[in-house]
Amino acid sequence: MPDLNTEQLIERGRRVLATEAEAVAALEHRLGEDFARACRLLLACQGRIVVTGMGKSGHIAGKIAATLASTGSPSFFLHPAEAIHGDIGMITTGDVVLAISNSGETDELVTILPGIKRLDVPLIAMTGSLDSTLARYATVTLDVSVPAEACSLNLAPTASTTATLAMGDALAVAILEARGFTEEDFARAHPGGTLGRRLLLHVADVMRAGNDLPAVGPSTNLSQGLLEMSRKGLGMTTIVDERRRVIGVFTDGDLRRALDRQLDVHATTMSEVMTANPKVARPRMLAAEAVHLMEAHRITALPVVDDDGMLIGALNVHDLLRAGVM
Repeated sequence: MPDLNTEQLIERGRRVLATEAEAVAALEHRLGEDFARACRLLLACQGRIVVTGMGKSGHIAGKIAATLASTGSPSFFLHPAEAIHGDIGMITTGDVVLAISNSGETDELVTILPGIKRLDVPLIAMTGSLDSTLARYATVTLDVSVPAEACSLNLAPTASTTATLAMGDALAVAILEARGFTEEDFARAHPGGTLGRRLLLHVADVMRAGNDLPAVGPSTNLSQGLLEMSRKGLGMTTIVDERRRVIGVFTDGDLRRALDRQLDVHATTMSEVMTANPKVARPRMLAAEAVHLMEAHRITALPVVDDDGMLIGALNVHDLLRAGVM
């Protein structure tokens, strides 16, 4: 095994990155009517986009299928070897097939091409050989050829798989923008991700309700208000009128100000120390909007009120942190 020093290892890594960057950059100048036709076929697809490929191309195909599916184009990966043994039945009228093979002559893929042809579904090919069997069967062919692999032996799929992956991303992004795919659409496909939580979670989903709500009347003395704050653990209590409309809040900050004034906690009422007309959240407000409201006004908790201003919930920064919104 050759004894390579640090600089030699770094230089080899740089060479690989440069080779792959050049391969991707070369694709930009090849995009033309064939790319547009492929986009139109995918946009017109009434079924699913079936992405298939063998070996390393299969791994790339799986990622492209996942990207398409998560950006508004129903898609799945079909293994060519399994397709030979019955899984070709997954392809139905209305589907579009996207087949990937650098050589265009991969045995398992070539074997299923006549079956795809009989199904009379559009076939988009991504290949490095425009005169290959795959290209001849295709409705439209996208050229993803590279001058050489990044591998020094020019054998391991490296630059070719990178170029194919980039072409798949180009298709996915072009059609998602053509569809008017939005952040909200993306979030619905990623409900467990940070963006999904930020765009889909509402205040009603994370707020506390019922007996967990801190609330006292305006004539309640300060000592009882402090007990309510302590019991409910939100770092504040709301002050509500006889109809449970929120007329104020009392927070840790208000407590510090009351102590600075050396007020008698047994003689002072909540109406004397509360913050009137407080910031409030609405149940259908996005949780992310509640975060912004807290940050903008440097507060750590919010009452939640209905359209009549009546207390129906409350939340603090810890609730939002647990929900993964912050």
